[in-house]
Amino acid sequence: MTEKSGPLSGYRILDLTAVVMGPMATQILGDLGADVIKVEPLDGDRQRYPLPSRHPTMNGVFLNLNRNKRSIAVDLKQKEGADIVLRLCRDADVLVSSLRPASARKLGLDYQSVSAVKPDIVYCAAYGFSEAGPYRGKAAYDDVIQAASGVAGLLQDTRGKAEYLPIALCDKVSGMTMVYGILAALLHREKTGKGQEIETPMFEASVAFNLLEHVCGYVFEPPLGPFGWSRILSPSRRPFQTKDGFICIMPYTDRNWRDFFIAIGKPEHADDPRFKTHPLRIQNTEALYGIVEAHAPERTNGEWMELCDRLSIPAMPVISPPALWDDAHIQAVGLLSMADHPTEGRYRTIGSPVRFADTPTSIRKHAPNIGENSIEVMKLAGLDDKAIGSLVNRGIVRQFEPEEQAEADPQEASG
Repeated sequence: MTEKSGPLSGYRILDLTAVVMGPMATQILGDLGADVIKVEPLDGDRQRYPLPSRHPTMNGVFLNLNRNKRSIAVDLKQKEGADIVLRLCRDADVLVSSLRPASARKLGLDYQSVSAVKPDIVYCAAYGFSEAGPYRGKAAYDDVIQAASGVAGLLQDTRGKAEYLPIALCDKVSGMTMVYGILAALLHREKTGKGQEIETPMFEASVAFNLLEHVCGYVFEPPLGPFGWSRILSPSRRPFQTKDGFICIMPYTDRNWRDFFIAIGKPEHADDPRFKTHPLRIQNTEALYGIVEAHAPERTNGEWMELCDRLSIPAMPVISPPALWDDAHIQAVGLLSMADHPTEGRYRTIGSPVRFADTPTSIRKHAPNIGENSIEVMKLAGLDDKAIGSLVNRGIVRQFEPEEQAEADPQEASG
């Protein structure tokens, strides 16, 4: 693995999160150069276990979400276990926790307890719903928040029934929200010397994200129009079928539409009063998309792309996710590549999309096995060999042994 220094080199993050939202945030911080210490329960982050995997605790999602991290596996319900985290806080810049507030208080790992040890720490609390509202304390996962935040409702409005998007949208939006909150708090600390507590609940992050473009005329009081951006909510807004596949063709400017109408042999549409200006086209989205849909089958994807590129009309063919590894542009920028994990072998990596000229992001460490770094992390906490041996022998801390993976049976079934 490369040892390049990213823009957060020198910062230490304690990561008490699991599954997708929190680990995505700390993965980004790790890619940016921070030293991320992942604090796991003795049986590890539950995201380790869904199949398929070569070994029971290292699946493909975990490999990418938890790179650039060190793992200590510790029983936080034991006071000596929670004390290890408090010891680590003394030299940490950020603690990120997805513990519900009541659990954090019970363990002595809430902001008040942590800031007593490290007053200038940035403490990011990430969970389902804000403590300031009546939904406080409710359990939340991506599906729950897609239902609650309007995502499933938007699909109900456009498709006739409520559905979930087939991506962990709210988890990932919330993870990115955590990142910008943490970076802003670190910048504030650089200016003032003061740390602070940040709350980044999934529900609020997702509502803010999902509503932004849809308030439209509804934003005014009284409303000047219905809720929702009509073009985006149009049932006709979808990829169009061509001779050999599907494509997004999206003329946008006046010039784009005039060129498109000429190209399909319908120049008269350019003078249609419904299509003369952008606001008028938005009001007549259904008619416009109907014209594109009617003519899309006349050409192949390749023919459409040649035409649209020549006329500077925005367009791209529909690409299946697995095919992205063979995409010429993706290959050229190096976003998706291959790597070799010490215990999991050859695997596909998803790199950082952000490019820094002077402090590039990098994958410095492969995703760790459960407790792979427990000993070195306890030494960082100031524990001596005797204390470390006692914690391991009494089962308060777990240290990964390579033979655990050597003896494990490869898992092939899909979960």
